[in-house]
Amino acid sequence: MTSTAKKTSHQSESTRPQEATKLLRADHKLVNTLFLQYESSRSKEKKKALIEQICQELIVHAQIEEEIFYPKVQTALNDTELVPEARVEHETLKHLIAQLEDGEPGDEEFEAKVKVLSEYVKHHVREEQKEIFPKVQNSKLDLEELGAELAQRKEELKDGSGNI
Repeated sequence: MTSTAKKTSHQSESTRPQEATKLLRADHKLVNTLFLQYESSRSKEKKKALIEQICQELIVHAQIEEEIFYPKVQTALNDTELVPEARVEHETLKHLIAQLEDGEPGDEEFEAKVKVLSEYVKHHVREEQKEIFPKVQNSKLDLEELGAELAQRKEELKDGSGNI
């Protein structure tokens, strides 16, 4: 295969919709990276920008899961435990995010809330990836179609055409 053929084949792969759990895993990875950058930053301005980005990413991610992913997963898996627990965890995350809006990096209470948010997100991600995602991947859900739906809604929320 020539390098041109490889590029064409790669390009067609990238235009296909991303499978739902891969899209959500990519969100998880991005937020984890942002938390690591926050922890290593010494600049209050940089930390403020990072926490704003983290909160925005988490709000959008939670909304697409709650609107699209969780209802379909709950139905497909006939789940009465994992999805309700994930929803409750989202409520706690939103509560912490709301508290961060009024604080400033460097303040002890603010830093404690960021730390708790980070740990809580890691816990939530671990549960999703180890408990929910494997069951979803073994379900009859069309994960490509679901991924396309998640990506479209995520784009609407980020560009402002969808209400958060």
